[in-house]
Amino acid sequence: MQLANHVKDLLYRYECVIVPGFGAFLTHYKPAQIDGESHTWHPPGKSLSFNRQLQTNDGLLANYIATAESCSYELALQKIRNAVGDLSLKLSEGTPIIFPNLGTFKLNEERSLQFKPHTDETFSATSFGLAPFVSLPISREVYKKQAEAIEEKAPVYITPEKRESKPYLKYAAIGLLAVTLAGFGGMKLYENNVEAYNLAEREKANTMVEKQIQEATFIMENPLPALTITVEKEQGRYHIVAGAFRVAENAKKKQSQLQEKGFKAKLIGENRYGLHQVVYSSHEDRLEALRTLRQIKQTENKDAWLLVKDLSK
Repeated sequence: MQLANHVKDLLYRYECVIVPGFGAFLTHYKPAQIDGESHTWHPPGKSLSFNRQLQTNDGLLANYIATAESCSYELALQKIRNAVGDLSLKLSEGTPIIFPNLGTFKLNEERSLQFKPHTDETFSATSFGLAPFVSLPISREVYKKQAEAIEEKAPVYITPEKRESKPYLKYAAIGLLAVTLAGFGGMKLYENNVEAYNLAEREKANTMVEKQIQEATFIMENPLPALTITVEKEQGRYHIVAGAFRVAENAKKKQSQLQEKGFKAKLIGENRYGLHQVVYSSHEDRLEALRTLRQIKQTENKDAWLLVKDLSK
């Protein structure tokens, strides 16, 4: 899963994109700018920042990934958790993380997360494709001296005859001024229409996300007889999930298979969709859980993921 590409696509439509469990990317509008020293014109766009405190899932990123990769909403959440787990483990080992076209993450000496954004992207649909350009200043003194030299070589003779006036030049100048003003007015109207369209699309997308989340329920016809399962509650809030099953007997069978392979497998109860969850093991230390998850994904099950939940409550 290309997490950075999905986040970049959403930043062109929204001002805040939250990566659950990791943080939020924020954009702020900045107008066109001119660098007086280098004579460089920069188009309008949006500056990018990162907020570590915003980690609560709002459904935007997961719903977009589910649509883009043709998978379920729950599977999209698992992919995000796995990606965030790998990022956290690499950062804890001192490896900088580069998000293409977004920025670079690394831990400083105080073990605080630092983000340095890239400046190549504008994150603005209205200025997409516009690049900075250099406009050199006009040397008026040089042109003036050149004009004086030409006048000295080719003097102009003025006769007493009355020169015929050309009124059409006046009307041409008035027409040019009117076209220029109309162009500025049209550009402003276009920008207002784009902003109104973006606002309407944002509200439509939010409504679709809420509707899909509310409709993400499971309906079973002819349910099987109830089966009592004993849930083992041990210490540790980091759990490596092996799978979730609608039928309780299948969950117990999966637990037995994992225990035969030497895992400390157990049942941790039902999730919010009524599925019985089976885990490889539970851990107190987060880094230990991430290392174990990486090993299991490489050797046992690439779809395993990390669940953070306090089972004692």
